[in-house]
Amino acid sequence: MILLAATAVALVWANSPASGAYEALRDFHLGPESLHLSLSVGDWAKDGLLAIFFFVAGLELKRELVVGELNNLKAAILPVVAAVGGMVVPALVAVAVGWGEPGVERAWAIPVATDIAFALGVLALTASGLPSSLRVFLLSLAVVDDLGAIIIIAVLFTATLNLVAAAAAVVLLALYAFLQHKRVTTPWLYVPIAIGVWVAVHEAGIHATIAGVALALLTRVRRDPDEDEAPALRLEHRLQPWSAGAAVPLFALFAAGVPVNGEALGALFSDRLALGVMLGLVVGKVVGIVGASALAVLFKAAVWPKGAGPRDIVAVAMLGGVGFTVSLLIADLALAGEAAEQAKAAVLLASLVASLLAAVLLVRRSRAHQRADSDDQADDQADDQAES
Repeated sequence: MILLAATAVALVWANSPASGAYEALRDFHLGPESLHLSLSVGDWAKDGLLAIFFFVAGLELKRELVVGELNNLKAAILPVVAAVGGMVVPALVAVAVGWGEPGVERAWAIPVATDIAFALGVLALTASGLPSSLRVFLLSLAVVDDLGAIIIIAVLFTATLNLVAAAAAVVLLALYAFLQHKRVTTPWLYVPIAIGVWVAVHEAGIHATIAGVALALLTRVRRDPDEDEAPALRLEHRLQPWSAGAAVPLFALFAAGVPVNGEALGALFSDRLALGVMLGLVVGKVVGIVGASALAVLFKAAVWPKGAGPRDIVAVAMLGGVGFTVSLLIADLALAGEAAEQAKAAVLLASLVASLLAAVLLVRRSRAHQRADSDDQADDQADDQAES
């Protein structure tokens, strides 16, 4: 709800008579120039706040892989394969629709990512009757394809690599891992190291959100006998409210302010890049996720989530089309000027359509599961009466 509110504020503000103030705030620079950190407010939100978001997402993914429901190989393979399908097919759709348009060589990456916060929010609101395994499937899928998107960002949008800064980042990450291994818990060491990793990654020319992912994957997730909770779980609990309640909404506030008048919306359907982004998210995501999942199960490389079946996967796959956070980020990096604004508007519209379609499908599947549970309970009661 906070994320939706921030998006609404951005859209209203950017399309109001006060749009100049919005742009001035978004483009206002602050930070030490000597460290090459004199960034705009929008860039601080994009590079800094999203690093917190990816740190939290990475912690949850590692916990599920090591001690959670995904530590079984066949259970873990399905969301990974689904995520790969959900990245490849939307990219192919975007390339096919936008072929020949200037910028398509970078814009194809825009529809590859799923927004974790929005997707899980819609699932929580509409799917109370569905098996909990579907939430783990969606979370894992979303994190994996967001990590895939971050790798794409690192490869596609890293123009030059500062080897000295990259080496410094590796050394600091190694120190972080060593302290985790030695069971050091004081934040007085970890916070400066985390900030140092972020600065080094940013200075290296790699997108700074990768710092959050790297730190998360090096965090210990198994609890020692004398611990109440593992470091990863403790950090998740402490940072999740800041990530969901501040970091992601502030990013949305400065990323979602795009023109949405009738002329701008009409242009989306005549701009092949924007149309490729929309079809990639709404159509490509579903086809890719469901198709890859079905093939993995067919060839016995994976199994369906516990208590769920193909129809449930179709409903959840529609949530994959909710691109938002990372898709907006890639649109900012891939395109410039009016093209970037149209691509971001395409992401917003496609995410809205995908979330509404997913909500309808999820409600229907939730009711089907509830009816099935009621029938099972009725059968059990009838058997008990017969035995009596």
